[in-house]
Amino acid sequence: MNTGPLLSTETKVWLRDPAAVFFALVFPALLLVGLGLVIPDFRSPMEQPGLPWDSAPNVTVWLPTILALAVATISLTTMPVQFATFREKGVLRRLATTPMPPRNLIGAHLVINVVALLVAATAAVVGGMAVLGVPFAVDPFVVLLCFVLATAAMFSLGLLVAARADRGSAASGIGMLIYFPCLLFSGVWVPIPAMPDWMAQIAKYTPIGAASQGMMAGWFGDDFPLTQVLVMAAWTVVLFPLGVKLFRWT
Repeated sequence: MNTGPLLSTETKVWLRDPAAVFFALVFPALLLVGLGLVIPDFRSPMEQPGLPWDSAPNVTVWLPTILALAVATISLTTMPVQFATFREKGVLRRLATTPMPPRNLIGAHLVINVVALLVAATAAVVGGMAVLGVPFAVDPFVVLLCFVLATAAMFSLGLLVAARADRGSAASGIGMLIYFPCLLFSGVWVPIPAMPDWMAQIAKYTPIGAASQGMMAGWFGDDFPLTQVLVMAAWTVVLFPLGVKLFRWT
């Protein structure tokens, strides 16, 4: 099967999984807009933010965190389970006996998950701006750079989880063990500006914490987040080759 038909077929299969569609595509935007509408303080103007943020709602500081959440959700709760399930059901082993190598299937699902992530992130940004009045980023280049690096680092981590899990349930369990600390360090439980110094310092050296802090700096036009960029790049350099090397096809 050529790449185009394979991608089209696997996309249709992917869309038939309601859990994957909800958490990968809908959950980040729904969480941002839903909480922004339900919690009055999220819609109140920020206190003494300085220009150009004088009328920006408090929920603005949460948008970079939601983007990091979108990355973590797909890379740790969706993608590893799919890959491990392929292995559990013997799909990868059977494909190895056909003219189409199993890596094509893995590649197709990497593309599908990246596209899903882009859709989820766009929906969160557009939803936040249209419904809650969140201003656009001061430095979108920095936000985009950190988003791309975060995707590379977290997908590498998800690939490593998928590399060794022999069943979908095992991949789900391992992914969740990593996912919930990621929520903490990305600022979901404690917003980044309110984090204690010790927690912010630890978060800065985690891939998802660095992503959240880096996108926050880009969104508010702070200094270039060099440390966070280097941290995400370093995690990718370490994790991606390790995930590829340890990946079991059977």
